[in-house]
Amino acid sequence: MRRALALARRGWGKTAPNPMVGAVVVRDGAIVGEGYHAHLGEAHAEVRALEASGARARGATAFISLEPCNHHGKTPPCTDALIAAGVRRVVAATRDPGPVAGGGAERLRSSGIVVDIGLEEPEARELNAPFFFAASGAPRPWVTLKLAVSLDGAVAGPAGAPRWLTGEPARRHVHHLRAQADAIAVGIGTAIADDPALTVRHGRRPRVAPVRVVFDRTARLPLSSQLVKTARRVSTLVIAEQPDEGRADALGEKGVAIALATGLGDALRLLHDRGVRSLLVEGGAALAGSLLAAGLVDRLIIFQAPVLVGQGGLPAIGGASRTDRLRIVERREFGDDVMTIYAVSELPLW
Repeated sequence: MRRALALARRGWGKTAPNPMVGAVVVRDGAIVGEGYHAHLGEAHAEVRALEASGARARGATAFISLEPCNHHGKTPPCTDALIAAGVRRVVAATRDPGPVAGGGAERLRSSGIVVDIGLEEPEARELNAPFFFAASGAPRPWVTLKLAVSLDGAVAGPAGAPRWLTGEPARRHVHHLRAQADAIAVGIGTAIADDPALTVRHGRRPRVAPVRVVFDRTARLPLSSQLVKTARRVSTLVIAEQPDEGRADALGEKGVAIALATGLGDALRLLHDRGVRSLLVEGGAALAGSLLAAGLVDRLIIFQAPVLVGQGGLPAIGGASRTDRLRIVERREFGDDVMTIYAVSELPLW
């Protein structure tokens, strides 16, 4: 199953809104075939694994990171392929929560196949957290907040300090995180101070470029910014509450979409209604604090650099206060920097 999960990750950035899925076929204690869902609309993991197995799939056990689908969508039901291949047993990490694709286990059992569900389930659910969150009926996207901080908790030094706290390996991994998001967001303060591009420029390109979002109460995003200059090439959205009409018109003429929302909760519902199921927020401190204070963050990713900013540094999170301990999902090193992913909320059960 761990191999199936590793295979599933190869679909990173390519399968949404479908989940990433991997499959491994085992017979007589040896792997005889494996596969993964590589791209939206292409063959699912089970079909690829069965194709690789050939006749050896008969009487074998299939380990799959998600319950096989049981419906005709862009591809035929995977349950039919497993039954036709003569698989004896299916082990799935977790159930498919979808009302359309779910029910595969019952279909397989009715055909005499032994089905077990729950092996490595937490890891499988974490891998596709936005998919499971959306399936629960959540009215907003799954929100991941990413911050790079110094040892003394600052996201930026005083005026004149170097722009980057983290090193190149950590910054490259941020592009990997971006590739799996439907949208990438910053507050207007960060948009003005850093003039970010918010694009995926390293690693595998996603199937669809993430929408770039700026939380900008009065629509003061500079017309000279990278975001505005490239808005006709990469979808760019300003979410405002009380935009100046002239500024909004000027941004619109450059290709920037303007949407009105009252408060962060309303803004996230708006993004959800536009098809955003996973949102990566990259700062700044005020936006981070507001999202955390409102209980609108699901995963917090901290890249900690071995740097002391000292007096004049900008605190990483403004206005938020929590005293509970957060569960650590993952911890990795990138050069001298340490990335830690914290669970701020837990996926709902069904």
